[in-house]
Amino acid sequence: MTLDRDALRVLEISRAAGGEPFETGSVAAARAAYNASFPTLQGEHEPVATTLEQQIEGPNSPIAVRIHRGIGALPNGAPALLYLHGGGWVIGNLDSHDEICRWLANLGNAVIVCPDYRLAPEHKFPAGLEDGLATLRFMEENAAGLGIDKARIGVAGDSAGGNLAAVLALLARDGLAPPVAAQILIYPNTDARQMADSYRRFGDGFGLTASTMAWFRDHYVRTPDDMLDWRVSPLLAPHLAGVAPAFVALAGCDILADEGTAYAARLQTEGVPVILRHWPGQIHGFVSMGRHIPGARQAVAEAVAAWRQFERNSPTTNAQAD
Repeated sequence: MTLDRDALRVLEISRAAGGEPFETGSVAAARAAYNASFPTLQGEHEPVATTLEQQIEGPNSPIAVRIHRGIGALPNGAPALLYLHGGGWVIGNLDSHDEICRWLANLGNAVIVCPDYRLAPEHKFPAGLEDGLATLRFMEENAAGLGIDKARIGVAGDSAGGNLAAVLALLARDGLAPPVAAQILIYPNTDARQMADSYRRFGDGFGLTASTMAWFRDHYVRTPDDMLDWRVSPLLAPHLAGVAPAFVALAGCDILADEGTAYAARLQTEGVPVILRHWPGQIHGFVSMGRHIPGARQAVAEAVAAWRQFERNSPTTNAQAD
């Protein structure tokens, strides 16, 4: 598969910068390296109407959240997304994916809530998931104060954040989380067993490597048995029918490509509305690389368009409009 020219340029920049693979050092060193690198990949952070940072109640301790209201978002009854950042459940923070959240806010005329959820290995599964659930409950319970329509709340995330978003959507279907109207899954982790063929095809030389992904996974799970828990591997859920409509964005040159494809296929087979978009020449994480990859914002624009399409097709939304 031929790499996109912009993706190839990012890989060249990364190789020129040097640095050791995350799995060869400590978690602290990995976080420091990641925090130093992501600002060089993100584009300019476009202004939004308002940004609020606050602490909300979490299951174990307060959770810091960042709330962007997009330009053009209604003061009351705006659509909203809970956005869960990527980073293998080990790295990432409120700043690492702020570019994506701002694009979602403005393109969607929406409110985006991003929690600084607890990270592994200090806080293994299900800590990050529990913080995501607490944030979703905060959004539902405080919808009026946030100026959002609680019937128009969706979940979104990339990579490990896409994993958490997919699991929250399943919990919502089962009545174990507040209802969600849509899910936006950007190259999501869906199978912690890491046995898909894309781990072989793109295991080295395409950014995220198979060995790094195993390092992330092993920090997140408590025991190997957790890999078979559908809350870690949503592809292994007994059934997916009845979950919220999904937009799934995949990068073609990505170790997670096959499990993302498999998850989208299962959703479709079980009757869930799915819009699947594939960027064949792109690498994992490209949506966070707007400085060098123009397709990053395009992917977010397509996610928003799908979100709006799901709303137009929703019986609940149509009934409210009538």
